[in-house]
Amino acid sequence: MAENDIDRDAIKDEVDQIFGNRPKHEGPELYQVNDQSSIKHVIGVISGKGGVGKSLVTGILATELARKGHKVGILDADITGPSIPKMFGLSGLHVFGQGDKIIPAQSKGGIKIMSTNLILENENDPVLWRGPMLMGALKQFYEDTLWGDIDYLLVDMPPGTGDVALTVFQSLPIEGVVIVSSPQDLVQVIVGKAVKMAAMMNVPVLGVVENMSYMECPECGHKLEPFGPSHLQEIVDEFKVADLGRIPIDPKVAASCDAGTFESELPEGLIPKAVSAVEA
Repeated sequence: MAENDIDRDAIKDEVDQIFGNRPKHEGPELYQVNDQSSIKHVIGVISGKGGVGKSLVTGILATELARKGHKVGILDADITGPSIPKMFGLSGLHVFGQGDKIIPAQSKGGIKIMSTNLILENENDPVLWRGPMLMGALKQFYEDTLWGDIDYLLVDMPPGTGDVALTVFQSLPIEGVVIVSSPQDLVQVIVGKAVKMAAMMNVPVLGVVENMSYMECPECGHKLEPFGPSHLQEIVDEFKVADLGRIPIDPKVAASCDAGTFESELPEGLIPKAVSAVEA
């Protein structure tokens, strides 16, 4: 058959029939909350790598905002490695459905929480989901959860700059992000990746919190730096971001996270500049 004999319109019609005449891709989908929820501000908490205390900072911000009278929610977008429920004493609990919507779990202090661990039969089960399922879960957590009236929804993002982080930036109405770092030299490079990703997504960086910055000797109060000297000022100078404070290593705080008593035992005023930056 000669090329001129090919009925291109017929082929196009057949392809459209097979694939449902799908519309052309028009960019990332913007998630919308349901009509029973109202969220005033959405703030992301991010890090360029895992293990620097992103969930801890999310928990501190949520607890301090709630103590100030704000209505707070946490969307645990670290789908495959969630730790928020355990910190807030919700280990082993599950969320419930109401029609086609989800009722989020609620901490003793009134913080509403949605996390993968709250839907798994066993919280120790691994989440072996590929990209589309991860994206679907994130969408459902945001759109189908009955958040009610929320002043601040904090999104505990997965580490790095992968699929889920990109989807959060593109599909949720993120107003700003708090970046979490630690004192190691390598982390300074990783922070740069997080700063640049936020800039590419046109999301403001509210500033940087340095976790595990130091520890105080219980005998004399002298500050020790087990992970080396702080690099926070260098990060602030290099990337022109705000210094939102340093969090010390505190065994009592770590123990409260494991025990699920974090919310009630958290010392007040750990990172006041970070809380103010979120409220601004």
